[in-house]
Amino acid sequence: MQRQSLWQRCLTPRASIPSGVVWGAGLGIWGLILLGWALVTYHHFVRPIFLPTPDAVIHTGFKMAKDGSLWENLWASVQVVVYGFVLSSIVSIPVGILMGSFRAVQSVCDPIVNFMRYLPVTAFVPLFILWIGIGIEQRVAVIFFGVFFQQLVLIADVSRNVSQDLLNASYTLGATRRDVVLHVLFPACIPGVIDVLRVTMGWAWTYLVVAEMVAAQSGLGYISLKAMRGFQVDTIFLAISLIGLMGLLTDQAFKQLRLKMASWAF
Repeated sequence: MQRQSLWQRCLTPRASIPSGVVWGAGLGIWGLILLGWALVTYHHFVRPIFLPTPDAVIHTGFKMAKDGSLWENLWASVQVVVYGFVLSSIVSIPVGILMGSFRAVQSVCDPIVNFMRYLPVTAFVPLFILWIGIGIEQRVAVIFFGVFFQQLVLIADVSRNVSQDLLNASYTLGATRRDVVLHVLFPACIPGVIDVLRVTMGWAWTYLVVAEMVAAQSGLGYISLKAMRGFQVDTIFLAISLIGLMGLLTDQAFKQLRLKMASWAF
């Protein structure tokens, strides 16, 4: 009966399942992926120049960690992503909430935002190099440009979806417009804003490769491009894996932040 009950819960939309099942499913799918990778590479179904073996990637990681280059490049990438993402979020959160709440702000911002967010970031890389140079500022600008306009649109939608009844109730209780914005509207947006930050942080890690593949001297994207020139596929896989791992860690960090700051929204 327990198995049948668990199976039914797994097939029921939004039904809770034991944490052990969640962890088991997550680890199981990764185990299957690694098993498939090992079978394909160790049995030579694919040439090593196209797909390295797992131990080759691990060996490269230990080698780079030993000589310090791994930590140097990882830290360079973390700096670029964090600086660009934080600067973008500082501006986009208040502006996005105002866009979704005030028609006057929306009418001013919508035309330029909806134009800019469709422009490819890669097309601006040569301009950023020309305007800013080839230092970390250029890479931060790529991250900023890649996530800023997307954040504005998504945060504006979060603000727009705050219940009008909630605002009307605040006015009825004697709140001023300033009080409603600061003490009702902004707090009501917190869960949605954190979700937006969580999603756009993933985009920031994606744009990292674009930022570091041109005129960079360090970073995971840089070592990936350098490895491509020498057909060092194990190094490319290591860089990709580290970007994915860092993305996973930041994703879990935003999950925990939402639990702490907006537990009431669950």
